[in-house]
Amino acid sequence: MEQHIYLIGMNHRTASIDVRECFALTEHCSKDDWAIPLIKGIQESLILSTCNRVEILAVGDSNTPEIILSAWAKVKTRSIEELVPHTYTYQGRSAISHLFCVASSLDSMVLGEPQILGQLKDAYKLATIAGASKTILNRLLHKAFSVAKRVRTETSIASNAVSISYAAVKLAKKIFGTMNQYKAMLIGAGEMAELAAMHLMQAGIQQLKIVNRTYSQAQELASQFRGEAIPFEKLVTYLAEVDIVISSTGAPQTIIHFNDIKNILSKRKHYPMLFIDIAVPRDIDPNVHQLDNIYLYDIDDLKEIVEDNIVQRQDEAIKAKHIIQDEIDSFCAWLQALILQPTIVDLRKRFSTYAEEELERTLKKIGPVDRKTREALETMIDALIRKLTHDPISYLKCAHRTIDTNHITLARQMFNLDKIPQTNKAVNED
Repeated sequence: MEQHIYLIGMNHRTASIDVRECFALTEHCSKDDWAIPLIKGIQESLILSTCNRVEILAVGDSNTPEIILSAWAKVKTRSIEELVPHTYTYQGRSAISHLFCVASSLDSMVLGEPQILGQLKDAYKLATIAGASKTILNRLLHKAFSVAKRVRTETSIASNAVSISYAAVKLAKKIFGTMNQYKAMLIGAGEMAELAAMHLMQAGIQQLKIVNRTYSQAQELASQFRGEAIPFEKLVTYLAEVDIVISSTGAPQTIIHFNDIKNILSKRKHYPMLFIDIAVPRDIDPNVHQLDNIYLYDIDDLKEIVEDNIVQRQDEAIKAKHIIQDEIDSFCAWLQALILQPTIVDLRKRFSTYAEEELERTLKKIGPVDRKTREALETMIDALIRKLTHDPISYLKCAHRTIDTNHITLARQMFNLDKIPQTNKAVNED
């Protein structure tokens, strides 16, 4: 059965944050989410779920997209009709191209941001632990990592690159102006929180509080930036003391509720508060924005802030795409060899079998011959086999540059190759 590379997903361009948080596949979700790679009919797969995208990379037959979409919707207890309008499906070369663009941060909201590569490596680690990434995806992911490295080395796309965290702090500065009279709280202690802490300190924030479910991680981050670590259970209590809140946890549900904020407003004498929620699913109840003197922004609201960044990096993005095209050709050449080799071997084996049968039949008719004559006949037959198989093999190699397995199927049917015992099955790709 033919196998193909597919990439099925949604991102910040195809789905709003309301939709993305409904279909996010985070490590906090049910283990069933991560069982998608093990569904019958899917040979290999990997799940990438970030604040701006959910993508499933898979190797499987032509039913793979339908299988994945159905499983995805079922895991999130949603209908497939709710999911499909917000998704895209890439196959073969297009899937490879998209993956390389994602790894190189050409498909990110913030062009050139460095976080996506680390997130992709984490996703690959999970896939390997689950036994879901095998021959093709192992090679493809390592190629994606090397492509990202080439892009960063050979272009300036990552020079002075901004991040979502940078955009969040820039928004805070835009609203409050000078930061040295304000206090901020970061919820979460991951990479995005660390970047936000760095940008807040550079902006001159007066005081920084850091909250995390794992208190030791909050302490570690606080020590780096002269901040104060707060136990997670005291989050709401300390909210009343800060003016700016940037939240970036991986929590599966809301951690700051409408009534939490409503109750602390009187303590603050209704002094304005800014909440920037860069988590998906969102950490902060969206209804909070209905309260007076509360300003709430989510990750989709940061798009305008990063527009300038995209314009400035377009020339470098063009250079990066040339690199990506070269690397796609390289990977497809490897994939072509992997796919074609069993058919080439079987084709030569088929012709050799016919030739050997005819040689033995002929020798029985003409009687015994000396060793020199037999060797001459065998040499002639070998040369004839090479000539007879040269054109069909050349055609397959040429036609298969587009990774079209139909030609392989036709060749195997034409020469009855599937009746030859195969010791080395290949995974075919479109």
